[in-house]
Amino acid sequence: MQYAGIDIGSRTIELVVVDEAGEVVASHQEDTGFDPITKARKMINGTSYDRIMATGYGRNLFELSFDAPTVTEIKAHATGARALFPKAGTILDIGGQDSKAISLLENGKVQKFEMNDRCAAGTGKFLEIMATRLGFEIDRFGPEALLAQNSLNVSSMCTVFAESEVTSLIAKGEKRGEIARGLHESVVRRAVSMINRVAGQGELVFTGGVANNPCMVTLLAETLDREVLVPRDPQAVGALGAALLLLTQ
Repeated sequence: MQYAGIDIGSRTIELVVVDEAGEVVASHQEDTGFDPITKARKMINGTSYDRIMATGYGRNLFELSFDAPTVTEIKAHATGARALFPKAGTILDIGGQDSKAISLLENGKVQKFEMNDRCAAGTGKFLEIMATRLGFEIDRFGPEALLAQNSLNVSSMCTVFAESEVTSLIAKGEKRGEIARGLHESVVRRAVSMINRVAGQGELVFTGGVANNPCMVTLLAETLDREVLVPRDPQAVGALGAALLLLTQ
């Protein structure tokens, strides 16, 4: 038997297949696009599996289209992170649409979580918009911010107001890298506040697409004064968790 987990996110769709031992046998990723269900159908049609479970913001649409079980992103990321890091006690998941901080009990069950899904503040979308405004490719935004010797404070976390602040700083001739670092610091402050509210112990695991940003990882570690563990494929953690939960049912 092979078990698949599919995470339909706002930016990407991840598909992970595990065998009966819980070992990953296949993994795929595609951009979500404007029609996530059609994209998901193409992904699973080319994949061998016996059962499938969905998570992510598009999980309810997937359930209706494929009559498949679903699981919340909170539980999926908790399961995936603990499978990859058995001592994980705190999870920070920042994706394109929302951000979450999760604390786990010793047995891996979710103890408490905080979630921001009401606006783009503190999410990958916020960073993407700011990168575009500063003229950076998104994959260079973090590295360029990390190289900056100083940072410029951006006080607003509202995307509209923050973009206005950035425009003013550009007009004053401020360095793009220093503005970028200030923006990263503002996102980190928000993330740290969420982590502190869930009061998680154990290892800290950073998942989601924003975990690929080296500036975010470095600033988090420095601010919290603790190691930040990043999976090899942080965007696939939710899909992995969904597959593993299906395996145990």
